[in-house]
Amino acid sequence: MTPTQLAAALDARTGIGGALAAEITKAVFDLIAAELAAGVKVSLSGFGSFEVRDRAARTGRNPQTGTQLVIPAHRSVVFRPAAALRERVN
Repeated sequence: MTPTQLAAALDARTGIGGALAAEITKAVFDLIAAELAAGVKVSLSGFGSFEVRDRAARTGRNPQTGTQLVIPAHRSVVFRPAAALRERVN
């Protein structure tokens, strides 16, 4: 599901209008991204939590050539689904 499809589903479910649904969807994603960029854990009850983890630099290997290369340290977003979401999916 894309953000456009999510906005359309939100509009269909609530009847708030396509433009407003798209604006709300974008605002929610922007808020989550801003909080994660600031290093804050985002927990959505019954859905799951997003958090940022620091990844250390490491040595990797190019699968085509076999040459070693250094993968620099970086921050990565991790999602952990809530128990309610896992149960609903399964």
